[in-house]
Amino acid sequence: MLAVGLGAACALATDLKPMTSIRALRDHLWEALQHRFGGRIVVNGHPERRLPNTLNVSFVGKVGAEVLASLDGVAASTGSACHAGLVELSPELAAMGVPEAIGMGAIRFSLGRTTEAEIDAVVDQLRAPLPPAESPGGS
Repeated sequence: MLAVGLGAACALATDLKPMTSIRALRDHLWEALQHRFGGRIVVNGHPERRLPNTLNVSFVGKVGAEVLASLDGVAASTGSACHAGLVELSPELAAMGVPEAIGMGAIRFSLGRTTEAEIDAVVDQLRAPLPPAESPGGS
């Protein structure tokens, strides 16, 4: 019985068509964040070659946990999963060469059964004043 369930799950996993709409939602979130924050937000990772359901961004000059705490009803995370709860630059972002002033503001949003309206509501919650933009390479 379990083998049948695993087979059905594998068959569903090979259908990547839903990822097209999820990628569009991820891109909508990124565009909305850019529109609201401009140079005060940066994407962590490659701009195109990345998971379709995940957006990892940094709020420049902020601590990601503080930004995340201001969001009501939003399931997102800061840093890497294995370092949850620590206020330090994740080893992954450090290895990517992300400066601490940027990487400390990292939040990872994962999308699935999400709507554009829900994304817009999250962006609307992010009204706390952010510092002036810094150059992404400087600290």
